[in-house]
Amino acid sequence: MNFALVMLLLLVFTGGIALLDRLALRKRRPADSREPWWVEYPKSFFPVILVVFLLRSFLVEPFKIPSGSMIPTLLVGDFILVNKFTYGIRVPVLNTKVIPVNTPQRGEVMVFRYPENPSLDYIKRVVGTPGDVVEYRNKRLTVNGVLVPVEAEPDYSYADSGLNFISARRFRETLGGQGHSVIVNLDSPPVQLAGVRSFPHRANCEYNEEGFVCKVPAGHYFMMGDNRDSSSDSRYWGFVPDANVVGKAFLIWWNFGEFKRIGTGIR
Repeated sequence: MNFALVMLLLLVFTGGIALLDRLALRKRRPADSREPWWVEYPKSFFPVILVVFLLRSFLVEPFKIPSGSMIPTLLVGDFILVNKFTYGIRVPVLNTKVIPVNTPQRGEVMVFRYPENPSLDYIKRVVGTPGDVVEYRNKRLTVNGVLVPVEAEPDYSYADSGLNFISARRFRETLGGQGHSVIVNLDSPPVQLAGVRSFPHRANCEYNEEGFVCKVPAGHYFMMGDNRDSSSDSRYWGFVPDANVVGKAFLIWWNFGEFKRIGTGIR
């Protein structure tokens, strides 16, 4: 469901009733009579809907993390806030950028509309910006010929959606000048070749059993999950066009299962 479109339709409906009442209906009512319910309710809800619509469209928007593709940075059940103006002001619903501000940078956690189904929102980490050559072989990431630095961290264990207990190797990866943790299963291949689909600019990529190399086309981004072996990302469905960018994730504001995560910044 396109929540922004629903909010816009509600805004137009309630605002239209309020405007109609101000211009015509109010003049026809006796001075001592009450507003009918179908006028009173829309007029009462209009300012609330307007504020929510403006906040979600231009400032911040809340999201809930539904999968473990960004473990250990983001856990299933995290409620996060996304900065909507970091990457430019966009027309609501159409998502057309009208005022450029900043561009996504390597290492940032970004929410975007899934290229294969723009009605779905995905969240991954930016590992390649326009013009970058991204390579991932033997579980090591290389950008523009430079191996991304990593440091070993204590192993990480978690329960997946099927309640299977998984133990993975954890590394501190430094990308775009900032560090973040990633987890990998050394027994899994760098990319499941059977899962690679046909996608726009597929010719920019080369795959083999050791991994892949892709050149990011202009106006696009290459995204990967921090849970490298349990993430459906650009390795499989391709590049994210700038038109699909939603915003930058910056804060965990709630988690019903782990209160200590509340207020944690996202890096």
